[in-house]
Amino acid sequence: MKRDLELADFIRDVPDFPKPGILFKDITPLLANARAFAQTIELLAEPFAASGLSHIAGIESRGFIFGGALARRLDCGFVPIRKPKKLPWTTHRHEYELEYGSDALEVHDDAIKSTDRVLIVDDVLATGGTAAAARALMDLFGASVEGIAVVIELEFLGGRNKLHGANVHSLLRYS
Repeated sequence: MKRDLELADFIRDVPDFPKPGILFKDITPLLANARAFAQTIELLAEPFAASGLSHIAGIESRGFIFGGALARRLDCGFVPIRKPKKLPWTTHRHEYELEYGSDALEVHDDAIKSTDRVLIVDDVLATGGTAAAARALMDLFGASVEGIAVVIELEFLGGRNKLHGANVHSLLRYS
């Protein structure tokens, strides 16, 4: 796809958010611009258009925004991956370590089958812990994870290293 907009122009830097010393990459200007958002979805979809995907697995919460639109664009189902105790059905859970503690992700235990081909989607790949946990959840089902697609990759945090050779597709990279 031809890039007629520079997507980086729609990312706002917010210093000291959510805490001092962090430069937050805010995607809300990108979401607010119909052309930028449409181009983002097309560019995320492009490498996976012929992959025979059955599902997009979107990570809470901004992964829902991109994942839902991407599922529609690629004509496949959408599966939400959520923080604990947010899903109304029985779930599979994966706990993971953070720099400052631990967290967990959950997915309905009937959301994916072993024959499914899944693309994991989120807005940002930072340290890789959340994406690795989402991949571990898909692995519990025996599904084929075709890739991990993100709008922004913060390369200086080394998140790819936790994904052990996964096919990572990022539109904007900050080093």
